[in-house]
Amino acid sequence: MAKVYDALKRAEEERKRRGGDTTSPAAPLDAPSTPEPTKRTEQILEKVRPSRHSRERASDSNKRRISMLQPDSYVAEQFRALRARIDAMAGQRQLKTITVCSPLAGDGKTTAAVNLAMVTALSVDRRVLLIDCDMRKPKIHTAVGIRPELGLAEVLTGEATADQAIEAIGGTQLDVLAVRGRPTNPSELLGSMAMRKLLDELVERYDRIVLDTPAVLGVPDAKAVAEICDGIVMIVRADSTAQHDVEAALEVLDRGKILGLVLNGVRVEQGRYGYSS
Repeated sequence: MAKVYDALKRAEEERKRRGGDTTSPAAPLDAPSTPEPTKRTEQILEKVRPSRHSRERASDSNKRRISMLQPDSYVAEQFRALRARIDAMAGQRQLKTITVCSPLAGDGKTTAAVNLAMVTALSVDRRVLLIDCDMRKPKIHTAVGIRPELGLAEVLTGEATADQAIEAIGGTQLDVLAVRGRPTNPSELLGSMAMRKLLDELVERYDRIVLDTPAVLGVPDAKAVAEICDGIVMIVRADSTAQHDVEAALEVLDRGKILGLVLNGVRVEQGRYGYSS
């Protein structure tokens, strides 16, 4: 853990050093001039080109499932290494349910949860379930490319069964329980007896269950989920997560269940990013 704190400190210092540089690169001197587009041309382009937001959503979705799209990539290998570490620990204690969380939003927990579930599902004869426990801002369904008709909230309120809400991801051994409805009491649902009974039922059917939660700090949802899971993996981002936020999140959770911290966004070499614990 000390290595993670040292890396966070270095990242903060580097970010502060770069903070004063607000210049942008100048265009090449020999760049050819481009005629100004006409109003009609702009109107046509606006109709046929995807919006900036849709391009960003597609890009984010691809990043979150890189282990499926690029199984031989460096990042996918890092998630395999994380899977191997968890499997090694599972030889000493039961680790069928894994909570993936982060101190703050934007640290990369959903990306980590999706890719960890995907690489785990690549194992031979291993059934894996990914549950989206973020009923405030769910992202799992977008990441794996499904449109759920039913979800976790409907199961917990008795409006649907787990079998009705769980969807299989084609070509994989991964199933997903996503979010459809967004209840007004997500914390209470996640901490309810219905949630405990659901997990008890699902652990009999799956070899491993990965649960993606909201950020630890700010809402009690992650704590409610972590309390009924076997282990916790915390994601921190090297260029943004402050050390005091990591410490505060660890105080909220049961330290005995912490399997480790995953340092996200570490620059390994030019053009490549990795995850390291």
